[in-house]
Amino acid sequence: MKLYCLSGHPTLPCNVLKFKSTTIMLDCGLDMTSTLNFLPLPLVQSPRLSKLPGWVLKDGSMFLDKELKECSGHVFVDSVPEFCLPETELLDLSTVDVILISNYHCMMALPYITEYTGFTGTVYATEPTVQIGRLLMEELVNSIERVPKAQSASMWKNKEVQRLLPAPLKDAVEVSMWRKCYTMPEVNAALSKIQLVGYSQKIELFGAVQVTPLSSGYALGSSNWIIQSHYEKVSYVSGSSLLTTHPQPMDQASLKNSDVLILTGLTQIPTANPDGMVGEFCSNLAMTVRNGGNVLVPCYPSGVIYDLLECLYQYIDSAGLSNVPFYFISPVANSSLEFSQIFAEWLCHNKQTKVYLPEPPFPHAELIQTNKLKHYPSIHGDFSNDFKQPCVVFTGHPSLRFGDVVHFMELWGKSSLNTVIFTEPDFSYLDALAPYQPLAMKCVYCPIDTRLNFIQVSKLLKEVQPLHVVCPEQYTQPPPTQSHRTDLMIDCQPPAMSYRRAEVLTLPYKRRYEKIEIMPDLADSLVPLEIKPGISLATVSAVLHTKDNKHVLQAGAGIPGMSALQEEVMSRDMLSSGCPGPLSLRPTSLQGLTEQPFPHGAAELAGPRTLGDTAQCGNSGM
Repeated sequence: MKLYCLSGHPTLPCNVLKFKSTTIMLDCGLDMTSTLNFLPLPLVQSPRLSKLPGWVLKDGSMFLDKELKECSGHVFVDSVPEFCLPETELLDLSTVDVILISNYHCMMALPYITEYTGFTGTVYATEPTVQIGRLLMEELVNSIERVPKAQSASMWKNKEVQRLLPAPLKDAVEVSMWRKCYTMPEVNAALSKIQLVGYSQKIELFGAVQVTPLSSGYALGSSNWIIQSHYEKVSYVSGSSLLTTHPQPMDQASLKNSDVLILTGLTQIPTANPDGMVGEFCSNLAMTVRNGGNVLVPCYPSGVIYDLLECLYQYIDSAGLSNVPFYFISPVANSSLEFSQIFAEWLCHNKQTKVYLPEPPFPHAELIQTNKLKHYPSIHGDFSNDFKQPCVVFTGHPSLRFGDVVHFMELWGKSSLNTVIFTEPDFSYLDALAPYQPLAMKCVYCPIDTRLNFIQVSKLLKEVQPLHVVCPEQYTQPPPTQSHRTDLMIDCQPPAMSYRRAEVLTLPYKRRYEKIEIMPDLADSLVPLEIKPGISLATVSAVLHTKDNKHVLQAGAGIPGMSALQEEVMSRDMLSSGCPGPLSLRPTSLQGLTEQPFPHGAAELAGPRTLGDTAQCGNSGM
């Protein structure tokens, strides 16, 4: 059993598990932090950005001044933003059989995988994951394509040139793997390969393993996955939450008795309490608006925004904000708000009951009806006519590099009355603000991350008790800025195995059993002899047929087309290599027809029609 680690980002994982002759990709997250190295894409011409000076080497060389621009001591690439892809050279991705998606944030690299690697398999995900993932991809493509860049920068990526650049460009990893955004035809082609699944639905993969999605409690349709054979069980826990928000609660019970538990997607801000952050968000928003300022909230079009709107619904009247307009601007804003209301079966119990009253499960429906919340596809058109200040604007992208948020940063950045409130934890807010400096508007960091923290993980691991835990190396040591906080790391026994990008782990679990069915006529011919009270032995001479990872023992004179001498030689060769021959398994023990471990080379009868062979014959797929 091997694990190939294709991503270095712990909350945007992309791993490949080789298990029992199947190759399974676990998520395909896209690392967008690379975009912080690029200049923003303004929707309208920005005199400030266009006048930024080119960067000059210490020796006075100016050959990079067209590609790199300097702003307040930082150097940025003046080109279309690029994204850091998962590793594509560690193994042949055309051999991947299936891709399991845990949530919509972890599928953003899917078009790069399905359209550029020769992938011919199937992708499995829940319906909300697919539909909201489509919205995120559509917004991403739209935000970048509507601001075309004439020039493309590539000279700075040369390794010899990169060594001469200032940080963070000098330290950027895998720049050769950075790629421009995909297109909508590629998105549609990738999504066409997805097969929808429901929670607890069992999916057979080639007769070898069975995969099952479980509710992870983090987002609409978010899943953990169980990957199991008859005798082995692997749990994949990614982006899970124990907090009571809008999704269905996390299914913990099904994770018990795992041989291996792969753990990713923990909270990125373990010291911040989500409830406390929501309180700070509301108080800072109210203070700014009362003082006549505007509030900008860079966000994704789905997820935390639903919870923020629900909190504001309860807060605005008591805070005297009932006359303040709230604007949600995104090319997919309308679809996102509608989807959140129709996926009732994927919501927590309290919100499900509202659907049957009938009432909308989320209060933003009432905010829209009362005109307190208005949504627009962009800043052009109707928004220009309806725009009133002071106001609160929710828009993307959280990186501040593309989308309508760039326009508002340029528009409001010069006034100290205005505030930008960061709620998404995926990007460093200081790095996001760097190309807008000097900045007069106030900046508030209220990151809201409902995923598991280390205290919750420790409790979870004690309850489900996996034999082995595998996780990113970032989780096995304290954060670099808080090296004394040993409580901010995974503590379990045996110690967790860690991985990093471009690493291959051999997981410490060895397959010991394989299930073999025995045909009725062969079972009827067995004549067990009691060798001591409670234990009987029988000699079995049969033909082992293997097809689609299913093994069947059948009575017969031999293997068709093989002479007696060939059968004897084959049997002798396999026995000498430590495997019982394909033609005979002896002795067989019948202990009340129950499964018991037996010495190497023995076989066991598990019920009247099943024989579990404890030997590991040939290629075990490990």
